[in-house]
Amino acid sequence: MTDYDASSLFYPYTRTGARNSPIRSDASSSVIRHSDGQRPRCLIPFDRREGLTTSEAAERANRTERTIRMWCRDHDIGRHVAGGPWLVSKVALAMFLNGDAAALRAYLAGDRRSPAVAGYFAAEGLSDLVERWQTQAA
Repeated sequence: MTDYDASSLFYPYTRTGARNSPIRSDASSSVIRHSDGQRPRCLIPFDRREGLTTSEAAERANRTERTIRMWCRDHDIGRHVAGGPWLVSKVALAMFLNGDAAALRAYLAGDRRSPAVAGYFAAEGLSDLVERWQTQAA
């Protein structure tokens, strides 16, 4: 799951002003919502170990920090935590770079248990988070 390729990713969310993106903009809203009306659940529940700074994410993706910030805005692979700077999800970034739209959709919908999503957590060395969240939910 570390074979990153961000060449083309179909993604069902839209945001006004998304440029240089395979996603079409929807002028009716500037806030992205999941098909069930919920906001994308990136880095929710929050654990700092899942997050990267934009600088760290740019290095991983071999892109500029500006590009990473645009991806966070346009594809919800990161979020502002407590009003601070962007924090990028290691898991969402890996899904995005791998072009795994199905796993990214599931992750943003709040799924942390399915094999497709849990596999990315395991690849990032974060499988203990999934286990902890499963025991808390039980």
